[in-house]
Amino acid sequence: MSTNPDWHLPLDAYVSNEWFEREQRQIFERCWQFVGFVEDIREPGDYITVQAGRYPLFVVKGLDGELRAFHNICRHRGTQLLRTSGNTKKVITCPYHDWAYSIDGELLTVPEQSTEFPNLDKGRLCLHGASVDSWKSMLFVHPEPKAQPLTDWFDGLDPYIGPHIPESLDEHVESQMRYEIAANWKIVVENYIDGYHLAHLHSSTLNMYDHRHQKSRFIGPHFMFYEPLTPNYLAQLQKRSPLPLIDHIPRERLGAYVPLLFPNLGLSATESTWSTFHVQPVAPDKTIVETRTRVPDASSWSYLKQGLQSYLSWPTQSTTGDPGDPLESGDFMLEDIHVCEQQQRAMNSPKFDMAPPGVDLERSVTGFRKLV
Repeated sequence: MSTNPDWHLPLDAYVSNEWFEREQRQIFERCWQFVGFVEDIREPGDYITVQAGRYPLFVVKGLDGELRAFHNICRHRGTQLLRTSGNTKKVITCPYHDWAYSIDGELLTVPEQSTEFPNLDKGRLCLHGASVDSWKSMLFVHPEPKAQPLTDWFDGLDPYIGPHIPESLDEHVESQMRYEIAANWKIVVENYIDGYHLAHLHSSTLNMYDHRHQKSRFIGPHFMFYEPLTPNYLAQLQKRSPLPLIDHIPRERLGAYVPLLFPNLGLSATESTWSTFHVQPVAPDKTIVETRTRVPDASSWSYLKQGLQSYLSWPTQSTTGDPGDPLESGDFMLEDIHVCEQQQRAMNSPKFDMAPPGVDLERSVTGFRKLV
C-alpha cells in the first residue's frame, strides 16, 4: 500500500485489534456519544445504556426530573448494573450481590454489611459519574463527569444541518432498523460521507437528488453535506414524494442534509424525513448501525394517499437481475452494506491497495482519515 501520509490510513487501521483498541481509548472515550432521544427517558427511573469506548454508561432520570449519567458498573465487583433500557424505579440493584444504589448514584444498602463489611464507608462507594446533555432532541453522554460542554462540541453547526425541527416530528417506530455489517466502522463512515459514489452506486435509488451540485465542508471535526433535489423531481415534488412533506422547510432549502457528527453519528434530513444513523464499532471487522426516523405528524390516510400517488406518478424501476442481489434490491442501505463488506474482504488480499481519493467528491474521506 502507498505510504502517502496526506490521504491514507495504514491497512492495520481497518483490520488490527491493536488499532481498534487504540481508537476506543483515543477517540470514543474522548468524544460525546449519542445515546438516544429525550423522549426515551420520560419518567423518573427511566434509563438507557450505551458503550463509550471501554466505558459502559447509563443515563437515568432522577426523582427531581434531572438527567444524570453514571458508569454502569457496581462499585463492589464491577458487575453491570443495568441492561439496554427500562425503568429502575427508585433503586438500582446489582444483580450479583444486591448492592443497592439510589438513582442519584448513592450507595444505599449492602446485604450483611455488619458482618461482611463492618468497616465499609458507603459514602466513598457512590457510582462513578459521567456527563449527559441534549442537543436537537438527542441525548449524548461522555465518560468524564466534567466534559467539554456539548454546545461547544457542536458549535457552529446550526446553519449547515438543515432547517428541520426534529422536536416537531414523530418517531416512526416501525422503521427503526439494526444492521450488522461485516466491515470496519471507518469503512462504514467513509462510505456515508463519500460524495463520489452517490451518482454511481445509487444511480437508481437516490436519483431524486442532484449529485452534481453537492456542497460539503468540515466544521471542526464534523462533516457537513448538502445536495439539492433535481429540478425535475422538485417540479413534481407534491406528487412524487413517497411520504407527506415536512411543512416547516422553506422550498428554497429543500434537499438532503447528511452531516456526520464526529466520530460516528450521521444525520439524514430530507423533504419528508429526519433520521439518525448511529455507527457502533464492535470489532475490527464488525460494525452495528442503528437507524431511527422521524416523520411529519399526519393521518394514516395522508400517508396511504401520498404513497399511492407517488407510486402512480413515478413507479419503482423493476430489476432485471437476481432479486436477492443487494445491488438489485432497490434499497440504498443494502447497496452500501454490500460494498462496505466487499471492501473489508478485499483487505485480506495481498494485492489490496488504494488509489488516492478524488480531490473533490472524496475529499471528505481524506479529511476524515486525517482526523482519525
